[in-house]
Amino acid sequence: MKTTLNLNDALLTQAKTVAAQQRTSLTRLIEEGLRLRLKAASSAPSILPVYHGKGGLAAGLTGLSDKAMLEAAHE
Repeated sequence: MKTTLNLNDALLTQAKTVAAQQRTSLTRLIEEGLRLRLKAASSAPSILPVYHGKGGLAAGLTGLSDKAMLEAAHE
């Protein structure tokens, strides 16, 4: 399929140079890069955010009682 891309001039020049050095076409080089990027995106693990700040439970809470935690949250 034909498509039109707007690429940074310096990036395009560099890509053409690499394609020529590897004796391949610019199309093949772009396809390979796109495949690699899509593969990496699909295999990337989901990372949950972690809070590294200071703090903790309010005084008197152990975290073992859901009821106590809910009551403290409503206060």
